[in-house]
Amino acid sequence: MDNAGGAAVAIVLVVLIVFVIIVLVRSVRIIPQARAGVVERLGKYQRTLNPGLTILIPFVDRLLPLLDLREQVVSFPPQPVITEDNLVVSIDTVVYFQVTDPRAATYEIANYIQAVEQLTTTTLRNVVGGLNLEEALTSRDQINGQLRGVLDEATGRWGIRVSRVELKAIDPPHSIQDSMEKQMRAERDRRAAILTAEGTKQSAILTAEGQRQASILAAEGDAKAAILRADGEAQAIQKVFDAIHKGNPDQKLLAYQYLQTLPKLAEGSSNKLWIIPSEVGEALKGIGNALGGTNPDPRSGGGLFDEPEKQPQP
Repeated sequence: MDNAGGAAVAIVLVVLIVFVIIVLVRSVRIIPQARAGVVERLGKYQRTLNPGLTILIPFVDRLLPLLDLREQVVSFPPQPVITEDNLVVSIDTVVYFQVTDPRAATYEIANYIQAVEQLTTTTLRNVVGGLNLEEALTSRDQINGQLRGVLDEATGRWGIRVSRVELKAIDPPHSIQDSMEKQMRAERDRRAAILTAEGTKQSAILTAEGQRQASILAAEGDAKAAILRADGEAQAIQKVFDAIHKGNPDQKLLAYQYLQTLPKLAEGSSNKLWIIPSEVGEALKGIGNALGGTNPDPRSGGGLFDEPEKQPQP
């Protein structure tokens, strides 16, 4: 009997120890950082647990699954959306949200992630349905802003704050993609042709401008050269004229120089006829007088080859 009583006491002690351990485990809870817990007492909301150590009443308080208070990112599968011009496009969306009220997120909505997904889909169809394909492809910021406004307003009472909504991709039908590629290719070819024509035009304008400037500079150079040559010739003539007057030449020297200049009139292969000026006679007379040493009287008809008049012998 003593052995049986000792065994019963040992069993009771073991049961008590296990019970105490279970009570302690259910009573002491540690809430991690950026987590929150909702406590129900006898099936009714009692309080929200913050991060740290907390004590619960065993078998009276019940701790619901912890909620993540960090910002969460949910990517939803592609959704077919009909645009205003009756084209079906596939749109991928990404929603960034954060739980701000654990109590509301627990009791106001059954599954807030599914609710956000369905709300995003319906709002996206409403927004994109009022835009044509081109506007939908080029108005992502506008679509994101409208989606965020609607989602943030609707999810506020669920204890959720939607911070950002992004469209990952907008995929039109393949036939539309081919048409858009052809249109873009044609647009690029048109721009390339315009740029080429513009470049050719500018090149021609610059070339003509350069030729005009070159012609003007050449003409100005020729004019300045002609002016300089004329000035040089004028100075040379002036120097020759001054030298002649300083030398005080007589009629004999001038006549001799005149006769030396006459052969130069016949120089050149194109001269077929040589016209002797009328002044050559006067020049010959001057030379004859110089050689003969006499000054014939014009009234006597004396010339270059007339013999001198003999003087009577004494």
